[in-house]
Amino acid sequence: MLECKDGSLYTGITNDLAKRLASHNAGLGAKYTRGRTPVTLLEFKTVSSQSEALRLEYQIKKLPRLKKRGFFQS
Repeated sequence: MLECKDGSLYTGITNDLAKRLASHNAGLGAKYTRGRTPVTLLEFKTVSSQSEALRLEYQIKKLPRLKKRGFFQS
């Protein structure tokens, strides 16, 4: 989960976190983050498969903003 310069949150999946974070900050990542750089990594979770990652991403995106923060600590 990333926090954008404007304070908004972005959730996505990747198999190379460092590369994905660098591309977001270079303005080459997701369309949503391009105008909201720099982005800061807030939280991440390693999972065993892409399908599990997609399920987790969907679950997080359905949550209200306040519940997204700290999601992985619960």
